[in-house]
Amino acid sequence: MEVVELIGDVVARFYSDYEDAAAEHTLTGAQARLLSLLSLEPLPMRKLARKLRCEPSNVTGIVDRLETRGLVERRPDPADRRVKVAAATEAGLQVARELREGLRFAREPLAGLSQGEQESLRDLLRRMRDA
Repeated sequence: MEVVELIGDVVARFYSDYEDAAAEHTLTGAQARLLSLLSLEPLPMRKLARKLRCEPSNVTGIVDRLETRGLVERRPDPADRRVKVAAATEAGLQVARELREGLRFAREPLAGLSQGEQESLRDLLRRMRDA
C-alpha cells in the first residue's frame, strides 16, 4: 500500500509542477500536455483525444486556442489527405522545450540517483506502464 501512496504523491507533485510550468506560458495544463504530445509528432484529433483521455470535441477547442496563439497548426495527413493532423509550429516546439525544462519537481531527486539507479527506475516504470 505504501508504494501505491508514494506513486500517488509523485503523480500529484508532477501535475502540480506541470500546471505551474504551463501557467508561466499562460497555458492550461491540458494545452501544455497537448503541445508536448505534438512536439513529438503531428497527430490526428482522435489520437490526441485518446492520449489525453478526453472527447475529440475538447481536443478541437484546445487546438483552436493553441492555433490562435501560433503554437499549433492543422495540416493534411500525408498518409490520408482527407484527415487533418495537428502539428506544433516552431514557436510551439520552443514552448514545449521550455515546458520540459521548467519541470523542477524531479530534477534534484533524480540527480541524487546514480546512473544505474535512474536506469532501474526507468525500467520499473516502463514495466508498470506496459503491464
